[in-house]
Amino acid sequence: MARKGIAYIYSSFNNIIITVTDSTGAETIAKCSGGMVTKSAKDEGSPYVAMKVAQVVAEVAIEKGFDSVNIKISGKGGKKGGNPGRGAQTAIRSLVRAGLRIGTIEDVTPHPHDGCKPKGGKRGRRI
Repeated sequence: MARKGIAYIYSSFNNIIITVTDSTGAETIAKCSGGMVTKSAKDEGSPYVAMKVAQVVAEVAIEKGFDSVNIKISGKGGKKGGNPGRGAQTAIRSLVRAGLRIGTIEDVTPHPHDGCKPKGGKRGRRI
């Protein structure tokens, strides 16, 4: 029986966390982070570690009967946030190579709609 899940990829410049849930998002199927597969803290956000994390998560998901996932990528977010880290693309490629089919890829990074005032004062940061 083929089951479909949701893969949440949080990728910052210092770490990567991948969580696979069922299609409703209520039950966590597999979860892994950069610190679980590497010893050094400086490597947690690297593309190689992202590949290893995605392989671990994909193995568990396939073992539990999931064959396809929708992907939701998230970066740091907020007023200083922006794009997801370096490992996000590598993680997606690694999920495909591990045997999971990809449905949709969606960027769900939180962006402020004129929320908090950025630091720097009225005239901005002067150099």
